[in-house]
Amino acid sequence: MSFLLAHAPDPLPMLPVELGRAGEGVGRWVPEMKHTFLAKYVEGTRRAREKFKQRVYVDLFCGPGRVQVKGETMTRPGGAQVAWQHSRRDGAEFTSCLVGDLDVTRASACAERLLAAGAPARAFPGAAEATVDRVIKAIPNNALCLVYLDPYNLQYLSFSVIEKLARLHYVDFAVHFSTMDLRRNVLMEYNPERARFDAAAPGWRQHVDPAAFVRGDTDEAFFDYWCGLVRGLGFSISQRMPLVRDEGNRPLYHLVFFSRHELPNRIWGDVAQGVNREFNF
Repeated sequence: MSFLLAHAPDPLPMLPVELGRAGEGVGRWVPEMKHTFLAKYVEGTRRAREKFKQRVYVDLFCGPGRVQVKGETMTRPGGAQVAWQHSRRDGAEFTSCLVGDLDVTRASACAERLLAAGAPARAFPGAAEATVDRVIKAIPNNALCLVYLDPYNLQYLSFSVIEKLARLHYVDFAVHFSTMDLRRNVLMEYNPERARFDAAAPGWRQHVDPAAFVRGDTDEAFFDYWCGLVRGLGFSISQRMPLVRDEGNRPLYHLVFFSRHELPNRIWGDVAQGVNREFNF
């Protein structure tokens, strides 16, 4: 289902490449689903971007800017590069690409690759909670912003980061919510002495019914609570929430899009047409 532009060779092959958790390459669903949806959305919002002088892409979990798919010898552009490439197609490119990563080397590599591709990029190395304030200061008033958040684990998806970015006047979010991390660990995290998920969904223990343990849907109850927190910020969440699964049919991520306005949600709905919560490769 790939929609991606033909990818050019890596202009900076000496820089690190994302090889996935096991170091064997990322899953095919990364370019075929995550990056394809991002590319389609960026192209689908071209006319909206044309109305704004300042158009900002924000990615606080950017990785090194290049990925290698398991079983392939070549490398492909990362998410930030995909967004930049597809924003350029009709002259409504992003006027600023603000990228960050916990790893200084990875954040710098992503920014360097963007700069090599002609993007106006800046790196913000460090944890998202620590860099988000500086990122916001770098965004011009009344800019149109696309925030793309794709952390490996749910514990890094701090809701305070979303709250702060939500104060921007024109901002849309595409968030990869780690369903696998949630399903594997949510029962253990009910122990108040643990706190891995507390930043992602503050107050969740008081709102997720322990009876969900018996029903076996604790993860869905947690996810619904998180969605409620997002709506509490004044956003509408697209009904299209594809659930990415790996080669073993195990759930990995919900792809969640939310905006204050109808048009971006409608465009995302068109992008994710035909997939609603469930999507298999």
